Amino acid sequence: MKLADKGAIVVGGAGSIGQALVASLREKDVRVAVLDKNPESEPVTADAGILYVRTDAADDAEAGAAIATASQWLGKIDVLINCAGLIHSEPLISMVTPSRRRHSVASWETVIRSNLTATFLASLHVAEHMAANRIKGVIVNLSSVSAAGNPGQTAYSAAKAGVEAMTAVWARELGPLGIRVVAIAPGFVDTHSTHAALSEEALKEWKRRTPLGRLGTAQEIASTVLFVLENDFISGCTIRVDGGLVI
Repeated sequence: MKLADKGAIVVGGAGSIGQALVASLREKDVRVAVLDKNPESEPVTADAGILYVRTDAADDAEAGAAIATASQWLGKIDVLINCAGLIHSEPLISMVTPSRRRHSVASWETVIRSNLTATFLASLHVAEHMAANRIKGVIVNLSSVSAAGNPGQTAYSAAKAGVEAMTAVWARELGPLGIRVVAIAPGFVDTHSTHAALSEEALKEWKRRTPLGRLGTAQEIASTVLFVLENDFISGCTIRVDGGLVI
C-alpha cells in the first residue's frame, strides 16, 4: 500500500504506542483519526491532518458513531490500527493475600473489554465500511507476547490470545475482499502503562531474560506497523517484536 493521502483510524491513539503510530503515519502523509476515551491523553497538535474523537471503543454504539464521524472526515478508511487496551497483572489464586485470594471477576471483565471487545467492535465497523466501499484496506491489531500465556496475567493473556485468533479468522474471511489483517505482538516496551503495571524489579528481570537486554520502544513498534502497511503480501500472521524474548 502506498500510504500518501490514505485515511487511517488509530484506536487508542493517545497512548504511548498510539502517539508514535500517529506521528509515523503523519510523516507518510496519512490523514489520521484518533479514537481514544482518555481526555488526559488528548494530543495537543496544530496538525490539520489529525482528528481526535473521544469515545469508548468497547461500547458498540459509541464505536459505531465515532467511526462514522472519522469516516466522514477522512472520506474513506484505508487503515485501522487497534492499539487500545490496558496491561493487567493478577494471579488466578493468591495464597499470600487471603483478602483477595481469587482473581477479581471485575478486573477480568475490564481487561477483556478493553483489549478484546474494543478490537472486535472497531474492526467490525471498519471491515463493513471497507467491504461496502470495495476498499483494499488493512487492519492491524496490537497483541502481546503474553498471548502465549504469561504467569500472573490470566485476563491479559486471554485477551491477547483472542486478538491473535480473531486476526487469523478475519484474514481468511476478508482476504478474498482484498482486506489484509495482521497482528503485532510487542514484548516489553518502555511505556507509561508498562511501568504502571510492573514493578521495577519485574522489569529488570524481563530485561535480563530478553536476549537484547532492554525494553523495546514505541517507535520500534510503529516502524513495524508501517512495514506491514506497505507490504501488500503480509496477512494472517502475528509478527513478534520482542527483542528475542520467548515466554
